Amino acid sequence: MVNTKRRSVLKLAGGTALGGMAGILATGRTPAYAQQKAVHWLKWVDFVPATDQMFRREMVPQAEKELGIKVNLETVNGNDLQPRITAGIQSGAGPDIIMSFNSYTHLYANSVVDMGALAEEVGKREGGIYKYAQAICSNGKGVYMGMPWAVIGGMIAYRKSWLDEVGATKFPDTWESYREVAKKLKAKGRPFGQTLGHTFGDAPGFTYPYMWSWGGKEVEADGKTVVINSKETIESVKFMTGLWKDGMDEGGLAWDDTNNNRAFLSQTISATLNGASIYIESLRKPDQYKTEKGEPMNKDILHAPLPKGPAGQFGFHLLQSNMLMKYSKNQDAAKQFLSWLHQEANYRKFFESQKGFATPCTVKWESDKLWDVDPVMTPYKVAAKLGQAPGYAGPPDAKAQEGLSKYIITDMYAKAVQGMPAEESVKWAESELKKIYVA
Repeated sequence: MVNTKRRSVLKLAGGTALGGMAGILATGRTPAYAQQKAVHWLKWVDFVPATDQMFRREMVPQAEKELGIKVNLETVNGNDLQPRITAGIQSGAGPDIIMSFNSYTHLYANSVVDMGALAEEVGKREGGIYKYAQAICSNGKGVYMGMPWAVIGGMIAYRKSWLDEVGATKFPDTWESYREVAKKLKAKGRPFGQTLGHTFGDAPGFTYPYMWSWGGKEVEADGKTVVINSKETIESVKFMTGLWKDGMDEGGLAWDDTNNNRAFLSQTISATLNGASIYIESLRKPDQYKTEKGEPMNKDILHAPLPKGPAGQFGFHLLQSNMLMKYSKNQDAAKQFLSWLHQEANYRKFFESQKGFATPCTVKWESDKLWDVDPVMTPYKVAAKLGQAPGYAGPPDAKAQEGLSKYIITDMYAKAVQGMPAEESVKWAESELKKIYVA
């Protein structure tokens, strides 16, 4: 029999206790075997409410069960994403995964984890990633600063019957005819509506393609030489000034990405550049949204691309990706979650809940049967294929995103419609862009 001294027993007992509840209380941490990996995903408040509901009620619980992790889904207004990204980077703490708009990926390239392996896997499986998504999400050398998620196509939603009343049997396909129709409708109290405010989607989605269609551009292909102060850009500003007065709802200067939705659905404007959310909302609530004749409004909504100008027809569509932040202490779990989201069966749930509002970034989905369900939505299916990125004719890099984030192009037009001469507003834009590209 081993002779154990009382002091040794007490010492042993104390050690055991300290390793048990006392130890837990002392450290303030749960035992390692009881800890569950957690992933904090920050995304925008979706313009299709059914999608966020589906994530919370179905997909998040499913992911937690299948992956054995805790998923904290947080949604914020799209305009609040960039401040949250900046705050997280500066503090070294925040959401593990943050939804990115456009070239935030380039702007914060040094603060995110490369998602190239997953992007390559998904691209091979789904027929390739569209060049538009590649340019915005990668550095062109196989490094993906964000995992491509979706493109929110921008098309003009318009009231077919109201255009018919002023003799427009199809949506105008040139800026001159666009102005003529808008002028006639404004005279009837039904103007076109467009934001020129500091808001992430509809404002740049309108002003960039509009500028390009006149032949204006921020920089040359070298991505360095600022060339916005051109005859083409000045002409586009002059035309916008007249268009705004003649045919637009002049309150649009203060609109964000929700105001035009509300204006359209309340029948105060007849057309607006938007994602498909207006139409989808009218489908979701047919009894609430009716025409002046008492018919479901969704039967009177069609979509069309922006008109063409002297230099052609263009589109700029909001590209969403998910960035995995370098400061994250849950990178492996976050990668597992992103991989899970991009499994076809899981991504399909998201895609179908959007009803065409979001266009996937890979070729495979372009031929999906969903696009055949509702012809009104068909124009959106090629948004990811046809988009042109900010910074054209240069690359959609960090400098291009800085110009976009500062709303320089949108403000150039906003200043002019508020009275600044076209030449001065263009000179102002030139000086602001030079601070970015030349400094």
